Amino acid sequence: MRQTTTDVGRASFAWAVLTLALVVMPSGCQSHRPTFISPADAEPDRTIVLREGDVVKVTFPGSPNLNTTQQIRRDGNINLALVGDLKASDLTPSALEKEILKVYGNQLLAPEVTVSLESTAFSVFVTGMVLRPGKVTSDRPITLLEAIMESGGFDYTRANLKAVRVMRRDGERMKTFIIDLKPVMAGGPALPFHLRPSDIVYVPERFSLF
Repeated sequence: MRQTTTDVGRASFAWAVLTLALVVMPSGCQSHRPTFISPADAEPDRTIVLREGDVVKVTFPGSPNLNTTQQIRRDGNINLALVGDLKASDLTPSALEKEILKVYGNQLLAPEVTVSLESTAFSVFVTGMVLRPGKVTSDRPITLLEAIMESGGFDYTRANLKAVRVMRRDGERMKTFIIDLKPVMAGGPALPFHLRPSDIVYVPERFSLF
């Protein structure tokens, strides 16, 4: 993991647990039946948006002396020769290319630039009835079951595999999926559910109020 310190990781996990409490507690009286999962919800995120900690490569075909590979800092910026700091987080690579051309103006011999994502930190949060709850970071998209296994696997004496929750930010609200993993763990076929960055996974306790 490139971008976080221990304190930042703890703060992020605390935020995730707080969000989990706010989302799950009001739904105590709701059904635990699995929700319908569309293919779009289950597939990996196809939208690349740069985030703090990502490593980007910036290439200038007409001015190779300006080429650089940098990790996006915690303030969301990268530093470019001649122009200084430029906001890179929350932009797609193509949008960042446009911003770079804009700030350089006529300083470039050729108005061309390419931004490519070299590596990214993909983090989710897993809590509840798993052996090692906490933040899970990967350098690639990860499925729900893989994230749970990275957290030590289920606490089989207490975990309710039939109602695993995934909380996902969708604009200004949190979207909740309830997923039955018991058939998968029994060796049955299932469509893999891919997580998105900052998803929160909650494995409930059997016979809990939730």
